[in-house]
Amino acid sequence: MKIELPIVEGGEEMPPSDVRNTNLESTPLFPTNGGIRRRTASESSFSGRIMPRRRSFGREVQRAAEETFLLTRLTLILLRYLGIGYRWIMKYLALCLYAFLLMPGFIQVGYYYFFSSQVYRSVVYGEKPRNSRLDLYLPANAKDSTPVVAFITGGAWIIGYKAWGALLGRRLAERGIIVACIDYRNFPQGTISDMVEDASEGISFVCNQIASFGGDPSRIYLIGQSAGAHIASCALLNQAIKECGEGGTSWSVSQIKAYFGISGGYNIVNLVDHFHNRGLYRSIFLSVMEGEESLPAFSPELLVRKPSNRHAVSLLPRIVLFHGTSDCSIPSTASKDLADALTANGVLVDLILYEGKTHTDLFLQDPLRGGSDPLLETVVAIIDEDEDDASAVAKDVEAPIARRLVPEWMLILASRVSPF
Repeated sequence: MKIELPIVEGGEEMPPSDVRNTNLESTPLFPTNGGIRRRTASESSFSGRIMPRRRSFGREVQRAAEETFLLTRLTLILLRYLGIGYRWIMKYLALCLYAFLLMPGFIQVGYYYFFSSQVYRSVVYGEKPRNSRLDLYLPANAKDSTPVVAFITGGAWIIGYKAWGALLGRRLAERGIIVACIDYRNFPQGTISDMVEDASEGISFVCNQIASFGGDPSRIYLIGQSAGAHIASCALLNQAIKECGEGGTSWSVSQIKAYFGISGGYNIVNLVDHFHNRGLYRSIFLSVMEGEESLPAFSPELLVRKPSNRHAVSLLPRIVLFHGTSDCSIPSTASKDLADALTANGVLVDLILYEGKTHTDLFLQDPLRGGSDPLLETVVAIIDEDEDDASAVAKDVEAPIARRLVPEWMLILASRVSPF
């Protein structure tokens, strides 16, 4: 039997085009800086599957130095766009206080991210800096044909990073679901078309390679949060439009069982002034979106309403939209308007509004509280619909009860000072 082995950081980095065919009936080979060496027993497999090697400490330090240099350079470029004004100084101070209040949870999740044997960081999926890697979160007792979530994190199109998905990745992995957190270029390294291209390339990797990690390629779900929800929905719609025209795509919309959008913005034309008033100034946002003339092309709601896209829209999977009614960063009407547009075109849509929840409650504060997480339970329930009742119940029984990671008073105070 032959599979295509995904190349993962740990030896010599190679783009996906250099992936080798590995014959599992013979001794598998792994690339190293010196060429080819044989796989050792400690690197052999995870539940019978080929798994990536861990990077050496020296390689970790080199990678961290490269990222630090890149981020420092991009920060200086970004500061030229933003300027140093009163509003941004206040936003920065609020962000620092917000992060400090949630730090007890961040430390625990960070420890899991860096030291858990179930997390495989920086799996290579592309060739460009920052868009070429994703993190994998694997269930402890994963079986073959495990459901998979491809996740695109938020970050105002400026500070998105794959590690922001560690909390979601951990929670879903505990429920027997593989999670792939896909990185993408942020502004000013890239603009919106680059971000959508990166997301699509990462989704393609998941669709075509996840079976090598025990994932079920017929049970892939896409989740996006905030700016990531916008980017993911653009990637999904663009893919559907391509399939109705050009063809020759590397993945198919039919491979996505459902799309979950968390606190997303889907009509960018209507949000420009709102973002400007919130501190993401019009000039900067239009630079991110490649000019005012490009806004309709990156507004999923408008693309859905466009008559010429009717057939493409019919290809979309089930859509589930989550939003808090007290979200000040992106109003909940953004999800409602998209749901209305999709429903008018015959797409199966679930709109779930959380009364009194803010932009970050659904993704951060609620999971950090521990116990039952309504949003997570909804996602898991939809994914479990494709399993028999006995398997779903068994997974729920095996899943540990989520512990509280941050005291309640700190969560309440963090919500009040949040700059989001």
